Amino acid sequence: MVKNQFFEIRNFVSVAQAGSFTVAAQALGMTGSALSKSILRLEARLGTKLLHRTTRRVSLTNDGDSYLTDCQNAMAILDEAESRLGSEQRVPAGRVRIDLPSAFGRRYILPSLLELSKEHQQLDLSITFSDRTVDLMGDGIDLAVRVGHLDDNVDLVARRLGEQRRVICGSPAYFAQRGFPLIKEDLQQHSCVTGWPMTLRHSWLLKSHEGVTEPYEIPVRHEIGDCEAILSAALAGCGLAQVPTWLVEEHLQSGALVSVLDELAGDDVPMHAIWIKTPYIQPKLRAVIDRLIHLSSAPDSKFIAG
Repeated sequence: MVKNQFFEIRNFVSVAQAGSFTVAAQALGMTGSALSKSILRLEARLGTKLLHRTTRRVSLTNDGDSYLTDCQNAMAILDEAESRLGSEQRVPAGRVRIDLPSAFGRRYILPSLLELSKEHQQLDLSITFSDRTVDLMGDGIDLAVRVGHLDDNVDLVARRLGEQRRVICGSPAYFAQRGFPLIKEDLQQHSCVTGWPMTLRHSWLLKSHEGVTEPYEIPVRHEIGDCEAILSAALAGCGLAQVPTWLVEEHLQSGALVSVLDELAGDDVPMHAIWIKTPYIQPKLRAVIDRLIHLSSAPDSKFIAG
C-alpha cells in the first residue's frame, strides 16, 4: 500500500465520522475540494461507492459502512501498536539476548542482571554462557561480554569494563611429582590444561626477555572448554593452568594451588561489553549496559584486575 492510500483512508474515516466534508476538511487542514477528490480516488481504486453526497449531508453506502468498520479496526490496531512501542521506548521493556563468559558471567554478572529484571518487570532476558567468541549478528545476540583483545569491527560498539589478570598455577601434589618451572622454556616439560583453542596451536600470553607480552606455544594434555572445569583439573593435580586471579584467589590463599612464573604471566587482559552499532540504543539494552558499567565500577568489582 502506497503512502497516499493511507491518507485516503484517513480522510474517508474523518468524513464518515463527521458526516460532513466541510467539518472533516477543517479538522484535517484541507480544502473541501481536495478532500472530495481524495475520496473519489479511494472509491475509484476500490471500485465501489462509499458515500452518498447531498447538499445538506453525507451518509454511508452499505459498502461504505462495512469498509468504515474495517478501517476503524485497523486504525485501532495501529494506535495500540504505536502506544505500546512508545511505552517501550521510554522504559526498559522487551527481551534482551546476552552472551556472557561462562564462569565469570555466572558468578559476578548474572546475579546483578537478575536484580535488574526485578526492578523492571517488563524487561526479559535470554542469557547464554560461553567462553567462545559468538557472532552477534549471526547468532541474534544483542550484547556480549568478552574477555581478550578485540579485532576492529566497524559494525560493533565496545565499552571497556575492566581487566583480568591471569596466573599460571598448579597443585602442590602436581609440583611434588613434576617440579617447579623456573623459566618459560621449562613449560615444555610440563602438562598444561587449556581452554578450547581458537587456532590450531595452543599458547599462553607470556612476557618475552624484552618484557613484551606475546603468545608462547605450550604442550597441552587436556583441552577443556569451561573455565571452572579447568580450575577443577588444576586442583586435581592434572597439570598447570593459566587462569584469572578472581577464579583462583581463594585457592592460592589456602595453598590448594601455587602460582609460578609470576613475573612472566603476562599483561592484564581487557574485558568489554560489545553490541551492534545502531543509531539509537533501545532503553532495554541501555539498561543492561548501564548496569554492567555500574557493576564494573563498584569498589569490590571483579572486573578490576586482581
